[in-house]
Amino acid sequence: MEGVAASYVKDLLPDASVWPSPMGYSGLVIVETGDESARKKLLEIPEVERVIPVLVETEADLERIAEGAEGIAHLIREDETFAVRTKRRGKHGFSSIDVNRVLGERVRELTGADVDLSWPDKVVQVEIIGDRAYVSVLPGEEFRKYTPDKIDARKLFRRLTVVQMPYWGDYKACRSFGEKIGRAAQAFEVKELIIAPKEKMDAFELMEFLRGLKVGQESRYSIQKEAYPWKVEKVPVSVWDLYQVIRDKRRNRRLIIITDPKGPTLAELKEKLVRDMHYAKEIVVFIGSREGIPRGLFRFADYVIDLAPYMTFATEHGIPAALVSLWEVYEEFLREDGKG
Repeated sequence: MEGVAASYVKDLLPDASVWPSPMGYSGLVIVETGDESARKKLLEIPEVERVIPVLVETEADLERIAEGAEGIAHLIREDETFAVRTKRRGKHGFSSIDVNRVLGERVRELTGADVDLSWPDKVVQVEIIGDRAYVSVLPGEEFRKYTPDKIDARKLFRRLTVVQMPYWGDYKACRSFGEKIGRAAQAFEVKELIIAPKEKMDAFELMEFLRGLKVGQESRYSIQKEAYPWKVEKVPVSVWDLYQVIRDKRRNRRLIIITDPKGPTLAELKEKLVRDMHYAKEIVVFIGSREGIPRGLFRFADYVIDLAPYMTFATEHGIPAALVSLWEVYEEFLREDGKG
């Protein structure tokens, strides 16, 4: 991909010096040009994810990098906040944290600005490639994945239990569907996943389904641990008879939602539904597999909802479809009522 991007760069900037995968490091293309409109042109290339204008180039040495602060200090006002982010490639006698600390202190001395590691107005970006260091200043918004204006969806999903009928049949299919369901439940970090057969079923088919579920959960959990800045817990998984689940949840006054094409649409129910969801101690969502939830259970549900009229979701799409739909109407409610 770096070579493809570099070829397009040369087409747009014929006089530029282009170095794809410098020193063998993937994901990078260094471009040297005198074209003042280069950044705008580079962003017209789909293969280019981000353009970092280099303001200071220096040796990959802590003292030299700190000295480079004088070349960028004028871009950060005293009333702004900043953070230093360092990406280091190669072997050095210092760490990325060392760079952040030393350069950050120097920038603070020169500008009088405060450090804000969570929501900075400006980010001092340091890219170290082998024996060279490249320093830039970027708007903080470019780095914000989790911002104060976004409502945390986990506030809902931590109170939500999924009751999933298991898939049965061919062993390979059971294991495959188990992986997809395990991955989906872990992705949403729900309160609990209950695997609930409606009647006696083949023990080995269930075993393969549960094995797949464990693999899917572990796969997603390992990604979450690396990607999230907060601690992630594995979703508890249990097996329980479907009819006993609804008896228990009904007895304990939990909010029970069944997804089924026989119910009214989400749009018809959402005003009352979201208020009940907001005040519910636990929200229990029942999802079928191969066949729907038995109709006899509808009498014990607070809501039976048709998520997409005239459509039937595949088994592996049940959890994502239901939870994303519920979150969308719930978020709308929170914003309208100012409860975010």
